[in-house]
Amino acid sequence: MTDPRPRNVLVIGGGASGNAVTVLLRRAGTTVDLIEAQPDWNVLGSGITLQGNALRVLRELGVWDKVCKTGYAFDSVGLAAPDGRVFHVQQGIRTGGEDLPATAGMQRAQLQEILCEAVRASGASVRLGTTANELIQDGTGVTVRFSDGTEGRYDLVIAADGLNSATRAMIGISDKPEPTGMAIWRVATHRPEGVERSDLIYGGPCYIAGYCPTSQNTMYAYLVEANRDRTAIDPASYAEEMRRLAAGYGGVWPEIAASITDPAKVNYTWFHRLLVEGAWHRGRVVLIGDAAHACPPTLAQGAAMSLEDASVLAEMLSEEQDWSSLDALLTGFYERRIDRVRMVVEASVQLGQWQLDGVRNADMPGLMHRTMSVIKETP
Repeated sequence: MTDPRPRNVLVIGGGASGNAVTVLLRRAGTTVDLIEAQPDWNVLGSGITLQGNALRVLRELGVWDKVCKTGYAFDSVGLAAPDGRVFHVQQGIRTGGEDLPATAGMQRAQLQEILCEAVRASGASVRLGTTANELIQDGTGVTVRFSDGTEGRYDLVIAADGLNSATRAMIGISDKPEPTGMAIWRVATHRPEGVERSDLIYGGPCYIAGYCPTSQNTMYAYLVEANRDRTAIDPASYAEEMRRLAAGYGGVWPEIAASITDPAKVNYTWFHRLLVEGAWHRGRVVLIGDAAHACPPTLAQGAAMSLEDASVLAEMLSEEQDWSSLDALLTGFYERRIDRVRMVVEASVQLGQWQLDGVRNADMPGLMHRTMSVIKETP
């Protein structure tokens, strides 16, 4: 017997996974309220590398044409020596299918703006600067008390509130992100002439030096090193510190280094890993995206895994005519996702650990190829 009630869902968090699941559920006729803690809807960041499987979900959302026009698509990655000499160019695996490029780079803020626009167009209710302070569950739904003093009643709550998810702890899941031992410096800058793909350098002053074009005239560059005590690094010195690390690299890196002048435009972040084992839900509250799993960007799969979560969950919720068996449905969602996500998290962490341990004969290309070959399969 089908459930005759209108479906009413709260999405907590307006990042990639929260925005995506909102658009897809609205398309299926579900009523969706989305709340986001940041009053500016978190339109921040330097750049993002999107593999084909992420692009496949963006196409499902109906925003691929805008992403393609705004970002920069390419099909190969170069490996270079610290002096900038490219010694190998590897064709990328088109993990989203042969009709999508292997990779697209974007300015993160522009991707967020495109997704926010899609959420608005979907007809979802959006409240910014708002958090969920309390979740009260019973057999038929969830009563949510919000930070603005209001409350709402929902059939399902989807927690897409990121790595440090408050909802995860609120529903009794004790898993927390753990540092992997690495950290990354990122900066958005202009794209030097001739940069038409990502080039990676393993070695030199840092573990990894790389860049990714994000439009016809922009890119972001990054340097990965062992993590340091953040309190010991004055934010006012971020530009100087990134220039110092970049000085050990050739090729286009001198031009990149010269462009790093504003410390406010340099981002410094530790790498973390997280994988919630066991069900990602408690009752009628389910975690997706970075709230459930996160990994270092060594495979550039973090956003892709989050977008895939949104796609798979929306598909399962839309196909299920009766939400009375919601526990079984959400358990099925976890079972459908966990092996794929675990593989990506473990491979991403392993790639970094080999470098931390100084393993010279590690089969990094082989691990990358094996992982991406599996990712090519539809989730």
